[in-house]
Amino acid sequence: MMRLSLVTDILGYLPFEEMLDTVSKLGFESVELGCGNWSKAPHLRLDELLGSEQARTEYLAALDRRGLTISALNCSGNQLHPGASGAEHRAVVEKTFRLAEKLGVKTVVMMSGCPGGTPKDELPNWITHVILPEQVEALDYQWNGVLIPYFQKAAVLAKDCGIRVAIENLGATMIHNPANMLRLREHVDPVIGMNFDPSHHMWMGGDPIAAVRLLGDAIHYMHAKDVRLERTLAEANGLIDTYWINDIAKRSWNYVALGHGHDVQWWKEFFAVARMVGYDGPVSLEMEDAGMDPLLGVKKSLTTLKLALPRDFD
Repeated sequence: MMRLSLVTDILGYLPFEEMLDTVSKLGFESVELGCGNWSKAPHLRLDELLGSEQARTEYLAALDRRGLTISALNCSGNQLHPGASGAEHRAVVEKTFRLAEKLGVKTVVMMSGCPGGTPKDELPNWITHVILPEQVEALDYQWNGVLIPYFQKAAVLAKDCGIRVAIENLGATMIHNPANMLRLREHVDPVIGMNFDPSHHMWMGGDPIAAVRLLGDAIHYMHAKDVRLERTLAEANGLIDTYWINDIAKRSWNYVALGHGHDVQWWKEFFAVARMVGYDGPVSLEMEDAGMDPLLGVKKSLTTLKLALPRDFD
């Protein structure tokens, strides 16, 4: 059953128990909790929960009282960053894996990350156009020198912790599309799979429904998030957009509440195809519409989800 989950960062202004009350009353069945790195982790203290069995028991009891479960822990960041933050993010990833084991959570969502183009680089280098020899050399270093070795080790730790890793297909990271996900899986244990987020595929010009068909059982988890291509700006400027993500009036595309970029019929087909290829796990709403009140955006998105998911909510 495609259980309804919410990435709770959008309600980060609410204290933990008030957030749980809100989520439960809305009809969600589970939550996805940020553990650090790019998330401010508004509803989870990673070190405290790792170090205290009593804290974990009380934490899970608060969820259980409201009939909620944890669909995933999320430690998204850039653990491959060549600077000091890379090591910091790697530490949070490892802690998140170990906390998932202690909480009985079976999925950890993260990003693949993006390293520099050479061992001497100080910043990540996302290569999107390969036309020069140095770009080929940089990609070889990124894949064979950094990405594959990291996830080979991460897979060992994940198996030790009894979890699956779901890498999100985010732009500016190495695993931003199905082709790269499947390429990585040729070199690592299948405990490593994808958290498929259709919104990222939308703004990169892909067809998320086609992507789901191609990925099949490589999908370990799924986000529900929408994108709207902004009329005139998208056609005039294309979809490579470097305006700040919250400068929404200038952008060629924006993250929007579910149903505000693609209609309910589109989402019905998307989830039907996901179910057809075997996905029956959580569907976790990630609401990032900067033009809408957070709670309103969650409610609007939830209406679309309940109409589109191939299951009964009565």
